Amino acid sequence: MAQKKVWEKEYQNPKLVTGYDKPQAFFLKFLKYIKKDLGLNLGNFRILDLGSGTGRNANYLAQKGAQVIGIEISDTAINLAKNRAKEIGAETKYIKQSIGEKYPFDDKSFDLVVDITSSNSLDENEREIYLSEVFRVLKKDGIFFVRALCKDGDKNAKFLLKNNSGKEKDTYIMPETCLVERVFSKDDFIQIYSKYFKILKMEKTESYSTINNRQFKRNFWLVTLIPGQ
Repeated sequence: MAQKKVWEKEYQNPKLVTGYDKPQAFFLKFLKYIKKDLGLNLGNFRILDLGSGTGRNANYLAQKGAQVIGIEISDTAINLAKNRAKEIGAETKYIKQSIGEKYPFDDKSFDLVVDITSSNSLDENEREIYLSEVFRVLKKDGIFFVRALCKDGDKNAKFLLKNNSGKEKDTYIMPETCLVERVFSKDDFIQIYSKYFKILKMEKTESYSTINNRQFKRNFWLVTLIPGQ
């Protein structure tokens, strides 16, 4: 399982992840987009949340009436997610495994697949499995929403790529957590994902993260995709 020990340690003693139990503003904006602009009813969806963490998105979606399954490699995160689901009465299912392994689901069985800054910790072999598996389990008219780390214009990423680089292309090792992360240029993201998907919407955003009381700006891609032909 990709970087399982690192993530388990992170959830036991958080330095990067937050304790928030509500979706972030960008994800709520995406949900509004698919409802108003695409005319889709979230309550009828079967949703797969990749790298579901402590369930902040999965439990929220389940509360809205969707059938939600979260995949997560950390036992600590899954236990937190299940406890939160119980507290709010959300019927969310959680499965322990890497998102870079084959998924235990039927073909074309999900309306929406969500990857909120999770696949950035996969290696290239795992990334290929992740992409092919998402394509396999997503319905022909389904939606794939990705938040990925953006290389373009990110000074912190540039510094880490130079001074703490990983073994694979555009990867670095986070000094505080030892987590390996992959960042994407726009062209790189399009090239990798277009093998399986067509991009409906892609925008660059920024946000601030705090690690060990140190705050720094990070750039992200927010991308809405559909299965390619």
